Amino acid sequence: MEKKPKFYTVWEGRKAGVYDSWDECKKQVEGVPGAKYKSFDSKKEAEAALKENYWKFTQTQSNTQKQTKIPKSAFPPPLLESIVVDAAWNSVKKDMEYQGFYLKTKDRIFHKGPFRKATNNIGEFLAIVHALAYLKKNNSTLPIYSDSRTAISWVRNKKANTKLAEADGNEEIFNLLERAEKWLQANTYPNKVLKWETDYWGENPADFGRK
Repeated sequence: MEKKPKFYTVWEGRKAGVYDSWDECKKQVEGVPGAKYKSFDSKKEAEAALKENYWKFTQTQSNTQKQTKIPKSAFPPPLLESIVVDAAWNSVKKDMEYQGFYLKTKDRIFHKGPFRKATNNIGEFLAIVHALAYLKKNNSTLPIYSDSRTAISWVRNKKANTKLAEADGNEEIFNLLERAEKWLQANTYPNKVLKWETDYWGENPADFGRK
């Protein structure tokens, strides 16, 4: 009998993402302390899981073996003295935009776009780098929250691991990506880039409200 393929979600490893073989997954998690990953029966499930909290898929109730969320007490409230960022992607027009808010007052600090023929992950990545550059310019040590594990891993690796192809109309996006990557390679910063835990804190305040 032919073995059914598995898909592997890596939340924390060398590169977060979805991998279609154990060998590829293993390259990202082997030897990485605290690596977080799990297999799924379909790519759709694996991709959806990547956007959620790892513990949601791994913590179970011993008596029923049903999945359950870990207690809210495991996630103390986010720091109000922080910047929170998010991006939005129009599935029809393929346009993307991103923005950042000062969490304490909900004041918008920046907004960019829309950009043609981009992706949501690119927007999330550019939003974090934009916030880092903004804070560095203002000599601020505030942390940054993003609800995108993918974008956070790209920032950590100083490289946008996008599969988007250059096309007529999205040259600006690739120029921005190049600038963002160069900024990350040339600068250091004290700011922490943290995961916004939507399941426990509610919707990201920088969300565009288009779900």
